[in-house]
Amino acid sequence: MSDNNLPHISYGRDPPGSIVRIESEIRSNISRISTIEETLRRLGTNLRPEWQINESNNEVHDVQAVIVAPNEEPSAVTLSKSMENAQQSDVTDGASSPNQPEINASTVNSEDDKRYCWVCFATDEDDATASWVKPCHCRGTTKWVHQGCIQRWVDEKQKGRAGAHVACPQCNTEYIIVYPNMGPLVVVLDTIDGIIFRICPFMAATIVSASIYWTAVTYGAVTVMQVVGPKDGLAILEQGDPWVLLVGLPTIPILLVLGKMLRWEDQALLLLRRHACKVPILRHFLPSSYSSDDRAQSEEVPPMSDPVSATRILCGALLLPSIASICGKIFFESIHSNFQRTLLGGIAFITIKGAFKIYYKQQQYVRQCQRRILDYTENNVTLYRRQQNSETQTS
Repeated sequence: MSDNNLPHISYGRDPPGSIVRIESEIRSNISRISTIEETLRRLGTNLRPEWQINESNNEVHDVQAVIVAPNEEPSAVTLSKSMENAQQSDVTDGASSPNQPEINASTVNSEDDKRYCWVCFATDEDDATASWVKPCHCRGTTKWVHQGCIQRWVDEKQKGRAGAHVACPQCNTEYIIVYPNMGPLVVVLDTIDGIIFRICPFMAATIVSASIYWTAVTYGAVTVMQVVGPKDGLAILEQGDPWVLLVGLPTIPILLVLGKMLRWEDQALLLLRRHACKVPILRHFLPSSYSSDDRAQSEEVPPMSDPVSATRILCGALLLPSIASICGKIFFESIHSNFQRTLLGGIAFITIKGAFKIYYKQQQYVRQCQRRILDYTENNVTLYRRQQNSETQTS
């Protein structure tokens, strides 16, 4: 064989520094080198991050460094590494190319264009034939709503009143509601319905007030006949001026209720507490078995709450004439005048009731001043349960 047919054998160094045997023909070396350079040049033209471009440039310099001369061919190991790095960089460039934000932007735009119903939470994909409307200034997910859903919302707010105004619950924008043109008869009926709707509350209040008024008039007339007597009461009602009766009779239950609200027993109890120690007789009616220390400690105790319900006041005031009449017949039977007997019976009932109430409040006051909170021990628990059992047996 001639020397021309023999392959050109040479040695070179790879990037790590080891000696590599290179066997190839000069022409094939040049063609393969040009192919690699074109591939790297094509990869370098792509828009990539700077670190990837620098990495590819370094790879080109490494390949060129291996090629010592045009007659020498780079090793297969070096070329395979360069191709693998080129393929990896190509894949990386495809994942991080600047075209990707454009795809994301288009996706975001499509998401913004998608409509959501804030009533039923449906989208265009759920019902493609539904009618949409944006009736207010809301943005985002509350911008769009189905025509049918907003109709039901308006019906719920109007409650049968076609002319009522409805506003958005989010931005308070009044909806533009357009009705079809109806006949004159419907317009007249709508006007009448609106007038009735406005007048009904006033009519109801008037009826209730009139019922209360005539009930008070009737109660006043019955009270007059009960206090004065049936015959004298009828004579007074027949001979009296109608306007005086219409004004005076309703004031009777009002005065009774106001008189019941006057808590004169509390003022009398405070007065008696101040002077009970000076009068020996009052000590029997207002026993105070607590010392000065207890009295000083009682100032730190919250005052007793004595709530009086409205029903109790109303019942006590309206039943007072009947109770006074009964007490007058029991205690003052010798008096012939029905009016005087009822008046004295009422005074006696109020006095006796007030005395018992004062005594009861004084006992409550003493009990509150003497109460103590004990330690939770076995002895105290036993005594407490024994006391409860004894109170239960006595009651």
